[in-house]
Amino acid sequence: MHHLARQALPGRLTRLPRHPQTWQARADRLRTVPLAAVLERMGAMPDRADPHKWYTAHGALSVTGAKFINWHLDHGGGGAIDLVMHLQSLGFGQALEWLEAHFASSPIPPPSTPPRPPLRLPLPVPEHLPQVRRYLLDQRRLPAALLDPLIQAGTLYADARPNAVFLLRDSHGQPVGAELRGIGPLPWRGMAPGSRKDLGAFAIPACRQARPDPPLKACVLCESAIDALSCHALLPSAHCLSTAGARPIQPGSKICSPRDSRFSAASTPMTPAKPWPRP
Repeated sequence: MHHLARQALPGRLTRLPRHPQTWQARADRLRTVPLAAVLERMGAMPDRADPHKWYTAHGALSVTGAKFINWHLDHGGGGAIDLVMHLQSLGFGQALEWLEAHFASSPIPPPSTPPRPPLRLPLPVPEHLPQVRRYLLDQRRLPAALLDPLIQAGTLYADARPNAVFLLRDSHGQPVGAELRGIGPLPWRGMAPGSRKDLGAFAIPACRQARPDPPLKACVLCESAIDALSCHALLPSAHCLSTAGARPIQPGSKICSPRDSRFSAASTPMTPAKPWPRP
């Protein structure tokens, strides 16, 4: 991981002016500096596969617009000032000075977005499918009635390693990524290179299924595809989606409606929920 050192401020720090309009105007302007530009100036490293993830000396950050969260330290905030205060361990006035020293004398540089890698799904290896299926049946205790339709649809298959591959599909049923789950003695999970968790998900039943029988009564977010299958096995009336790992949830976000045949948003806002117990 690229080392992120606390950078010294040029000159001597000054106190905030007594008149609130003076420092408020400074804060309003500096707060809008793009977070990606601040992170680049500090030497943080973007994740090659996930443009919203940055590696810093204080842990990995998830950045969505002007919001950020440090999952390792359970700390988040909004705007460039909060980000500088968090990563540089500075007070409010010192954070203003830091931002002015690095961004006031020149136009704010647009954040450089690393090129998004193309989706590379692992190739199916049919001779490994019985081994993957046996793992899901015997060790994960998933019913064959859930697994076999997914295998027939190509949403679940085995690769060369062998891993269990669960496809992420968009609203049109097209693959936009894949969750990978190792079946060996050491637990391993990952994502296919170029996966787009922002465009689709692994869902059971699929979001495109119209008028499921019986009707779905709840939407449950799970951490992985196997968790989603386990949840649906216990709650057949629930629409279970995998988040494919932790991801930030913004207040007022929308969730997929189990009554809609499209992968569209319902009017129900997301609320925090307890983790689903693992089988």
